[in-house]
Amino acid sequence: MQTNARKLFLLLIVVLASVVTVQAGPYEDAFVAYQRGDYVEAMKFYRLLAEGGSSYAQRALGIMYDMGQGVPRDFAEAMKWYRRAADQGDAQAQNNVGLLLFIGSGVPQDYVEAYKWLTLAVANATDEDGRYLAATNRELVAAKMTAGQIDQAEKLAAEWTPKAEH
Repeated sequence: MQTNARKLFLLLIVVLASVVTVQAGPYEDAFVAYQRGDYVEAMKFYRLLAEGGSSYAQRALGIMYDMGQGVPRDFAEAMKWYRRAADQGDAQAQNNVGLLLFIGSGVPQDYVEAYKWLTLAVANATDEDGRYLAATNRELVAAKMTAGQIDQAEKLAAEWTPKAEH
């Protein structure tokens, strides 16, 4: 009986290890390709993962379109991918959405929406650097806004809820 239980346990570990390897593979492949500057290859992996709902990969695609890495620079396409990740609660993507809205790159300039997304980025950041960056960006936007616009943006941020993909 112990031998069968042990065999099942070992089989379970092998199965779980293969699942983790398969899952980690495309992320690792994308990251390695990106790090070596093979943006076309990285884009293939990130697109596959992004279309599967990965907010990390969606943000990565946004950055690549924003910077013109492996693709022609396209702020509207960058916003599309940032927004998909931001809608899931990705703080870095929320910061980037806020910046594009503040600057008016790829979308019409909108201070209220920019402030909303930057407020969400502050709230959702998982590290002090991310919070500081988003808060600093939010201050830049606030300097261009009226008190009424800030109140409106804060209300929108308070009402926001993340959306799950797939």
